[in-house]
Amino acid sequence: MQYIGLMDNNTHIQKLKRSTLRDQIYDSLKSGIVTLQFSPGQKLSDAELAVQFGVSRTPVREALKRLEDEGLIQSFAGSITRVAPLNETEATQTLVIVAALHALVARTSVPMLTNEHILRLEATNLRLLQALEMKDSEQAIQEDDAFHAIFVQAAANPEIEAVLERITPKLRRLELARFSSQCELSAVSEHEAIIMACREVNADAVAALTEQNWHSLGRMFSL
Repeated sequence: MQYIGLMDNNTHIQKLKRSTLRDQIYDSLKSGIVTLQFSPGQKLSDAELAVQFGVSRTPVREALKRLEDEGLIQSFAGSITRVAPLNETEATQTLVIVAALHALVARTSVPMLTNEHILRLEATNLRLLQALEMKDSEQAIQEDDAFHAIFVQAAANPEIEAVLERITPKLRRLELARFSSQCELSAVSEHEAIIMACREVNADAVAALTEQNWHSLGRMFSL
């Protein structure tokens, strides 16, 4: 009981620094892996990363373990850690799940969409087109993520959101490696069809078009 009392008397104390530090390292490494700043197969040293981040090895190891759980890095005997190689088969299998979840999110979110949501979808799709015309692969993928994130936020289902956040990077790094602005241009027209269905409040059409939009990504996996 004394521990409960102690907790009640000190609820204003927030011991978050260690967790926040680990999360920041995780976010930085994950971004570097997805955007191919860390090459597939590249070896990672927790000691060297700790020096670069200016921290102890503990939060680095925690971040690396989380990335390993998500399939973005691999660990081997002898303390060898490397960025996971690109895997077309794994990405194709993941795409089926991602497409289905986004279709579910789209169907769920349609009744909640406002005119503001529609305007945001249109603006994001325009930025996607501009990025594709500039052949800016990273920006194009960011805008595509932003487009679908509008539906995810409107659906307000944290469980689905957590799953998508964990598995989508497997697709995005292969997409970036195989990026073709010509292949991606079809996404703009597919998004336009999705927006039109949203305006008509046709949840079934939005779900079907969204799933189709994600499956079209598979074209680049076999390039």
